[in-house]
Amino acid sequence: MPILYLDHVQLAMPEGREADARAFYAGVLGIPEVAKPEHLRPRGGCWFEDGPVKIHLGIDPDFKPSTKAHPAFIVADVKALATRIGRSGYLVVTDEPLQGYERLYACDPFGNRIEFMQVIV
Repeated sequence: MPILYLDHVQLAMPEGREADARAFYAGVLGIPEVAKPEHLRPRGGCWFEDGPVKIHLGIDPDFKPSTKAHPAFIVADVKALATRIGRSGYLVVTDEPLQGYERLYACDPFGNRIEFMQVIV
């Protein structure tokens, strides 16, 4: 049975920091927040979705940021995004080139690593 596609990425976050998640994922990255299903709301966290891009943040009582494992997103203009992220006060890190891409990493408000990649044509 083949896997058809990836539905969403879930990242962990500490309890009570939903406002920080909204500021980064909706405010800086521009991914709108969507309401979690009612039965999941008591767990806390936030969901952000825009078409096929779906990032769910869930509360982990023993939270430790994911500093190596990460989601990677294709973006239209990685340099403009780097400027936007950096000006918003979040860490931006460049890395070794990867053939066919310009790329960078950023840390969300909780220290989770996220990769942003632009296809070079």
